[in-house]
Amino acid sequence: MPTTHHTKMLILGSGPAGLSAAIYAARAGMKPIVVQGLQPGGQLTITTDVENYPGFAEVVQGPWLMEQMTAQATHVGTSMIWDTIVDVDLSQRPFRITGDGGDVYIAETLVIATGAQAKWLGVPGEQELGGKGVSACATCDGFFYRGKKVVVIGGGNTAVEEALYLTNHSDDVTLIHRRDHLRAEKILQDRLHANPKIKVLWNKKVDRFVAGEGVSGLVGVDLIDTETGEASHEPTDGGFVAIGHSPSTELFKGKLPLDADGYLEVTPGTSLTSIPGVFAAGDVTDKVYRQAVTAAGMGCMAALDAERFLAEAEYHALVDA
Repeated sequence: MPTTHHTKMLILGSGPAGLSAAIYAARAGMKPIVVQGLQPGGQLTITTDVENYPGFAEVVQGPWLMEQMTAQATHVGTSMIWDTIVDVDLSQRPFRITGDGGDVYIAETLVIATGAQAKWLGVPGEQELGGKGVSACATCDGFFYRGKKVVVIGGGNTAVEEALYLTNHSDDVTLIHRRDHLRAEKILQDRLHANPKIKVLWNKKVDRFVAGEGVSGLVGVDLIDTETGEASHEPTDGGFVAIGHSPSTELFKGKLPLDADGYLEVTPGTSLTSIPGVFAAGDVTDKVYRQAVTAAGMGCMAALDAERFLAEAEYHALVDA
């Protein structure tokens, strides 16, 4: 039988942003509820080695890190619920949120931390070699390819920025693009072409990520020429797919302002959306940094903003009474 849950703060998403918001809210006595969604723990649960999250001298595993965050949030008083949200009514407070099993969540404040997903090519070997040579985040994983050969797939700003970043670790960076021109901003293109560590393969699409015989990781990519159909092979130690991200904002179309790329818009420097009492944190609103540590920081901001909002609302209610 469906259940109705009441809470001062409902958090949608259980990645670093959502769990950090939960930890701060729980410690403030708000008894938050986290709806974990389709991918409990967020993108870090499909990441292996994490070396850039503060507080750990040694490399930690992404799933373990999220287990620890979840345990911490639960320990300080967060309720974790396995559910997937199918409808949100933000027309009035308290907000009414509905899960796919019929459960209803009545929330005085809402923190949206539903994250974003990297776009993938969908070719053979891509998922099988995830974390074993194939990545969608050079900032996250580029350090592991110091002195090695890497390729970046894409032709927009993200791809060019990833290629330029990777030159900090590798002297052999190849950008693979399916067209004969880039879509990136001209200033980025100029930097790319001026960098002697980067070469570009034009009119090439990835047909397959290739694992080595008796080797657990990536050894190369099979390519197809988009004009001639000719097949070729490019040896590499690391392959970075950089064709963009898709924020998980379908639920909020027509209910909250989104930018041209579908990310939730917030007041700069805050987590405030256009609706009082609704806050956004992490990759769902951040298309620039997209790091676990920045998402966690934004989750903290959302909890503090929500706590302040409720305090002001309670004060005005007392004054008006």
